[in-house]
Amino acid sequence: MDRRDLIKLSAILVLTLPLASVKAEKMSKRYSMVIDVTKCYGCMACVAACAGENNVPIGYFRTWVERIVKPEGNVIFVPKQCNHCENPPCLPPCPTGATYRDENGVVLVDDEKCIGCGACVQACPYGARFMNPIKGTADKCTFCDHRLKKNLLPACVEACPTGARIFGSLTEKSELKNIIDTRPTQTLKNYTNANPQIYYINLPKEADR
Repeated sequence: MDRRDLIKLSAILVLTLPLASVKAEKMSKRYSMVIDVTKCYGCMACVAACAGENNVPIGYFRTWVERIVKPEGNVIFVPKQCNHCENPPCLPPCPTGATYRDENGVVLVDDEKCIGCGACVQACPYGARFMNPIKGTADKCTFCDHRLKKNLLPACVEACPTGARIFGSLTEKSELKNIIDTRPTQTLKNYTNANPQIYYINLPKEADR
């Protein structure tokens, strides 16, 4: 094997090994979220709570709410964030393994490993990642994993005044699992085969863009 072939092989291993390790993981709780669009009226409490809880820099967002005007004039609000995909498109491009899924299926970024290249930001089809100008690393929704470790809900879920966001485990008996098992739900950009784990109730087709 000459030097050129060795470089090619190394590049392939860098891109494929992280993905392989994710598939081999055994998910414990498999955290997920359901968002009932009909209950969201765009108060932005979730956005403010997320920013305060996670020290999100001004002008950047881990979660945001899109305002959609239907052809008939109705206004609909659709909260969006990282989808914590089962097959995260952001994971393979990471050259250092900084992006990973934990034992509960939450997609996270290891700041110690992130070199700030932005490859994962470009790879996310949902526009859910950004480069944190203060830390110099990739940033995104983490489901407030530091709160989950204390058996607390994500800040956005706790702050929602209408209960539009339902959070829970897909591997345990929960309100979230019951909704997904018994009610029609939709996910965003299914053509990516990312298998997103943010589920919506009554998602308008205009939101899937």
